Amino acid sequence: MSSRALRRLKGKQRGQEALDLGDLVPGEGPEPEEQAADVEEEEVEPDEAVLQSVKSSIRKAKKKKKNLSNIYELIYDAENEAEKATTDEDTVKPEEQNGDESKEKSDSGETEKRDAQPETGAAKSGDKTSKKMKKKKKKKNTTGEKQEGAGDDIDALLETIEQSNGLTLQSEGCGASDNRPVLYVEHRNLNPETELKRYFGARAVLGDQRPRQRQRQFHRSTWMTIPKNTWPRFSRPGISMTLLESRDGLQYFTFEHSRDYQQIQFKFLDSVESMDPNNIVALLQMNPYHIDSLLQLSDVCRIQEDQEMARDLIERALYSFECAFHPVCSLTSGTSRLDYLRPENRAFYLAGYKHMMFLERRGCPRTALEYCRLILSLDPDSDPLCMLLLIDFLSLRSREYNFLLRLYQDWEVHRNLSQLPNFAFSVALSHFHLSQEDQTESEERERLKHKADLLLQDALIMFPGVLMPLLDLCTVQPDAAVSSHDFFGPRSQLGQTPALAELVSLYVGRTHTLWREGGVLLWLEECVREVLRRVDAKDPLVEDCQNKRKQRYQSAPLNIHRHVILSEIKEATSTLPLEVTTQSVMGFDPLPPLDSVVSYTRPERQSVGASNESTLSLFFRSLLPNFNLQGEPMPQDDLEVAQAGRELNQEVNRLMVAMRDMLANIQFQEPPREDNPDRDEGEWD
Repeated sequence: MSSRALRRLKGKQRGQEALDLGDLVPGEGPEPEEQAADVEEEEVEPDEAVLQSVKSSIRKAKKKKKNLSNIYELIYDAENEAEKATTDEDTVKPEEQNGDESKEKSDSGETEKRDAQPETGAAKSGDKTSKKMKKKKKKKNTTGEKQEGAGDDIDALLETIEQSNGLTLQSEGCGASDNRPVLYVEHRNLNPETELKRYFGARAVLGDQRPRQRQRQFHRSTWMTIPKNTWPRFSRPGISMTLLESRDGLQYFTFEHSRDYQQIQFKFLDSVESMDPNNIVALLQMNPYHIDSLLQLSDVCRIQEDQEMARDLIERALYSFECAFHPVCSLTSGTSRLDYLRPENRAFYLAGYKHMMFLERRGCPRTALEYCRLILSLDPDSDPLCMLLLIDFLSLRSREYNFLLRLYQDWEVHRNLSQLPNFAFSVALSHFHLSQEDQTESEERERLKHKADLLLQDALIMFPGVLMPLLDLCTVQPDAAVSSHDFFGPRSQLGQTPALAELVSLYVGRTHTLWREGGVLLWLEECVREVLRRVDAKDPLVEDCQNKRKQRYQSAPLNIHRHVILSEIKEATSTLPLEVTTQSVMGFDPLPPLDSVVSYTRPERQSVGASNESTLSLFFRSLLPNFNLQGEPMPQDDLEVAQAGRELNQEVNRLMVAMRDMLANIQFQEPPREDNPDRDEGEWD
């Protein structure tokens, strides 16, 4: 087979080899006899269909290279070139051997084709073979450099794109690359199907969804949600995103409402005040992608145990948000910021949080962890929804222990994460699980186990009120020596401040299922015994932690109360202070900040009379339009009417008091039973 046919079978084209300066010298090109020999060899090739298929694949590859649509295809082509260079390196040696054999055969005269050719053609063919060998050797020397250069180009390209808009290659785990930011978000992990495919396989997850997706009416590519055919046709609801400023490598965005959307928002507030969900349903029928209506109606559906509809409404809200994203806004790079003080931005936080909780209940903790990191990256300094109280639980659920340890190491210095009960216990639990993995070496396993013991002992000394509620929820009866000890007894819980009790109840109510494993409970028992020994031995750490508990945790900030309300954990909601429980909490905006940045205000509503009237008051008002139960002053120009109105109000008040007394004294007596048991019960006197 000729070299040209060999190139075609390999998927190469002429001009892909490294150029040799000898090829550029005039007068040394291939002779007509060589071209004729190549033609003769090509005519006797056995399988012409293979060559045609190779040609068509080459044309498709060239066409694909010209129409690159995104960065992933560019990376794919660059990787293919690197692999092709490696293939060339592997195929050099056999061709060199073939060249040497053909040279020996030409010298010995064993090949009939070489004997039949003229001497000048054989000599020139030998020169051509030697030139090809030189080219191959030169290409072999430069293959490694070319492959390294291709890798460097890919890395540089990825780094540039990551700095610009956050699009990078996707990897499997959270901590796949240590040089990435700790809150780096991966696009494909925002899709729960990625996690479900890992558990059950693509065939079980997708099923017959692929042909249906081709016929859907939505064409916009989104990362957070996939639009469904059952949704109403999408039209711009009037939400847009604006870039406020860029400083220190961060971009600050905000959502804005158009004038029409503001009018819909006012109607929504009227519907909420009516306390009738049907009004919200009617509003959504006219405006199917109004965000706050979707959030509020989702809570109503969830309370009514319609989880599927509640999740669908949240996904629709996220889709509406994502369609309004600014072109520069990146969800993955961790450099985009949204100010929670602006009411227009709060709905995105709440929609992401509710969607995250649905994913966690659905059995997708890895996807929920990705959303938790996304919400935390929007405002990591103030953390308005206090995602730091949840991220450790999702990391343990998804077995991302290394990510949790990295977050703890990076943020402990400036955030004091060890002063939160959830991090104090979860970091110790992460070390314990890492020490139990099979792939961990024996020495590393012992080191991790020893560190886990120390961390858990310190956590129990710092937060002794966690142990007894935790064992209670795990349905474990503690030892008498533990329950009767003053350190873990009732005094440890009664001595907690309300803020600390709120944090402890939140952690115990959320993560008690992680401590029910047999190996974990045995490890906890060993550490509890060691803690009691240290307490009895007057360890100075015990007194130090006691002083810290008295000085700190005086009052919980507003974001912790907001997180407890959204979590709906009964052990934690029972510890909320009165100033939180006595005020009305709206599902679409729970506990708004006191220093909100308001861009537009709701117009004042005209008073239409007494809005808190009773049924009797409304009845009399329907009969007498001028009736006023509250005795408000009538217009001054008609004193007689005012006097008559006051007298009428007095009479009506007396009548209402009499009716209340009558209704309160009504007693229902059972009818007397007759002694005749044979009487038909259907008879009436």
